[in-house]
Formats: sequence, structure tokens, C-alpha cells
Amino acid sequence: MTSSTISDQTSPDSTKLGGWLFRHRTALPLPIAAVIVGIHVGEAAPSVPLVAAGVGVTVAGELIRLWGVRHIGAISRTRSDRLGPLIDSGPFALVRNPLYIGNILLWVGFALAARLVWAAPFAAVLLGAEYHAIVRWEERLLVTRLGDVYREYAGRVPRWIPALRHGGRGGRRGQHPSEKDSSLGSPGSAVVASFSWRDMLFSERGTLVAIAVGYALLWLKAQT
Repeated sequence: MTSSTISDQTSPDSTKLGGWLFRHRTALPLPIAAVIVGIHVGEAAPSVPLVAAGVGVTVAGELIRLWGVRHIGAISRTRSDRLGPLIDSGPFALVRNPLYIGNILLWVGFALAARLVWAAPFAAVLLGAEYHAIVRWEERLLVTRLGDVYREYAGRVPRWIPALRHGGRGGRRGQHPSEKDSSLGSPGSAVVASFSWRDMLFSERGTLVAIAVGYALLWLKAQT
């Protein structure tokens, strides 16, 4: 088995924490957002390359999210433990939690664009720890409900570090509850075709608006 092998021996306390964080995951970045838009402490000197790098990282994070939503659809927005489709095509063939990785990159990019270089690793570590707890809860749920179907997927697709080879077989193979980071036997192309670009953008509209508002606030902050 690989290092990403799923364990059933998750402690009750960590499981409860992961479930609570899952239900409140939209609010998890709010302290980071408050720091980024609210303080100037430790701010680097004005730098076009630094701001451009931040914007680039933010764009990369959102592109990863869009790629993931294109494959998984609106189930990514659920707050319950309702099982949605487990996708092993697209980014889900490379890594099990591409949407969470995209989220981390979004906030690292915001921190860099705000010229708060010290806040970038802070955001990455804090969100990484929170998402890791969430993922452990999700995986326990999936192993309980799906057993070897999910174990097989987890055994060939890494949890966090993308596999730079096409490990997925395409299509839907079981179910997954997360943001959400698939009816059996369907080809991967059929999964993608079921979610139009319009549906993808509609599902992701909240994140896209938040990015626009965030950069508007950073612009206002730069004027003070």
C-alpha cells in the first residue's frame, strides 16, 4: 500500500473535529482574510513582480478549482455528509483533493498580492491543517460506506501531492461527500459532458465574486 493508504483507526475526537470543520469550511479562511485586508504589519515594499506573482498564484488556484468543478459539478457545495459522485477523471485522477489545494493557492496568492509575504506560509499551514482534518473525516466516512471501492481509489491516487502520471481509469467509481474532494462504469468523457461550462461557472460564481471583491479590497487597502 502507498503512503496515502486509508486507515480506519481515526480517533473519535479527530473525527468530530473534521466533521465540524467540514460543515463550517466556508468560514475557515475568514481570519486569514481579515489579516490580509486589514493590516499593514510586515508589508513588503511596493513591488510589481510580487503583486503579479500573487495574482498568478490566485489564478492558478482558481483554475484548479474550475477544472475540479467541471468534473464534479454542484455537489461540491454541499454542507451535509450526503454522498456525491466520486470522480477519478480530470484533476481527481492526479490527486484526491484538488479543490482544497486550489483553495490554499487562492489564499497564498492573496497574501502575496497584499505584499504580506509572511502571511503566505501562515495561510498555507493553517488551511492545510484544517483541510487535512476534514479529509480524514471524509475518508473515514467513505471507507465506512464504500469499503474497497474507495480503498482502491485511495491506493492509486495520492491525497495531497499530485501524481504526475494518469493513475485514474476515468469515470465515476463510487461516491464522495466533499467539496468534494464517482454510478459505476461511466466513461470519464461522459462525466465531463454532464457539466457544461455554464453550469460550472454558475456553481463557482460565489468563489469568483469573492476573488473580485478580495482584489477590490486590496486595491482600497493600497490607497491608505
